Amino acid sequence: MKREFSAGGIVFNSQGQVLLTKHSQNHHWSFPKGLIDPGQTSQQAAVREVREEGGVEAEILDKVGYSKYVYILNGEKIFKVVTYFLMKYVSGDPSLHDWEVEEAGWYEVKDALKQLTFSQDKVLLKKAREMLK
Repeated sequence: MKREFSAGGIVFNSQGQVLLTKHSQNHHWSFPKGLIDPGQTSQQAAVREVREEGGVEAEILDKVGYSKYVYILNGEKIFKVVTYFLMKYVSGDPSLHDWEVEEAGWYEVKDALKQLTFSQDKVLLKKAREMLK
């Protein structure tokens, strides 16, 4: 089985809202994330993906955890591991997201928990919120 490694950010603004993105292809709601490029650390990839998919600059505060799952692409099973980082908003606007994202915006945590597609993401958001306190 092929393996993929990605990184992403759970970004909070100064009002305590979290950044969510809606993927253009599968239309699921999640956090900005993407593949780690060759020679890149997971932290560098997370900052880049938050900028590209989320339209904002953010700085890493800590590591939240991992999301692990299997998906199928062109008939091939792929085992994916995504490392998520707790991040603090610095600048930018979610409307400046790239083509991979259909929609991006700030959500109150209670609304984000309803909006997120995957249960693993909800667990990570709750953990990230606790880490902020």
